Amino acid sequence: MKILKFALAGLGRIGKIHLDNLLQMNSIKVVAAMDPVEESRKYAEEKGVLNVTSTYEEMLSSTDIDVVVVCSPTDTHADYVEIAAKMGKHIFCEKPLDLSLQRIVEVLDVVEGSGVKLMIGFNRRFDKEFKKVKALVTEGAIGDHHLVKITSRDPGAPPLSYIEKSGGLFLDMTIHDFDIARFIVSKEIDEVYARGAVLVNPAIGDVGDIDTAVITLTYTDGTMAIIDNSREAAYGYDQRVEVFGSKGMVKAENNLHDSHQLFTSQGSQGSLPLHFFLERYAEAYKTEMSDYIKSLKNGTEVPASGNDGLQSLKIGLAAIKSLKENRPVKLSEINQFQKIQMLK
Repeated sequence: MKILKFALAGLGRIGKIHLDNLLQMNSIKVVAAMDPVEESRKYAEEKGVLNVTSTYEEMLSSTDIDVVVVCSPTDTHADYVEIAAKMGKHIFCEKPLDLSLQRIVEVLDVVEGSGVKLMIGFNRRFDKEFKKVKALVTEGAIGDHHLVKITSRDPGAPPLSYIEKSGGLFLDMTIHDFDIARFIVSKEIDEVYARGAVLVNPAIGDVGDIDTAVITLTYTDGTMAIIDNSREAAYGYDQRVEVFGSKGMVKAENNLHDSHQLFTSQGSQGSLPLHFFLERYAEAYKTEMSDYIKSLKNGTEVPASGNDGLQSLKIGLAAIKSLKENRPVKLSEINQFQKIQMLK
């Protein structure tokens, strides 16, 4: 069986996670990596990667490569994917592919014409708890589904410098929830109604974003989903999902530091949720990459496609429009020429 040769573009927090996971996998080899930061390059060199460069172009020309993993800043994703696709290389790209629908459509056309496999990094699809919920829903265990409830709250807000460039809460955070809303019940979204506020940090509002939101999604069959978000949960990383249907309900609760419960005359006490996404989704990141490699070797569809990324961005743009205009927004109102705008 052919050994697939991988290269990583970007060795920040997520890039290091993917590098460490890939180095533990069979039938693949990490042959190259790039990052403009010397400290990050040194990390890859110490891990035994032979071709480590400071630019994407240098990396692609440094050795024979089959697959490129794009973990660089968002504003590089579309260009890096397009270049790799034109060179006939498969691509795994962290979300989002771009913050412009028009640019995404252009890149997906190039990918399709090149015949390569592109997967978008929606890691929550690969969490074992969420996968179990999806499996039970698909099997019909809860009958006809009527309501989906998703809670996603971070333990702390990212730096303002990140928020200013990320597209805002709906596009850097809730986009994962929009993907799960589609994925968990295998349905498309028809309408989005978003409400939001600045309740955590006034400085977030000053840069044109919100930090707290509730979004109602209506699927094309009339069923609904409710998503609630916060940039700051004092008790840790809050990640829950529930699907309610005609025969019952299935839900996935938070992963905790441990499962102990203390009961005394004063009441009961247990552990807090895991602190952040690196801990909560550590295994999901491994499964995500392993499943991508299987799709490459078996010639099967990737588990999270470029279209999945496109649809989640459309929902995010509809949420921004809904919040700005204080009304429900049909997804049909969002076209590929829609421009990203912060809320202010």
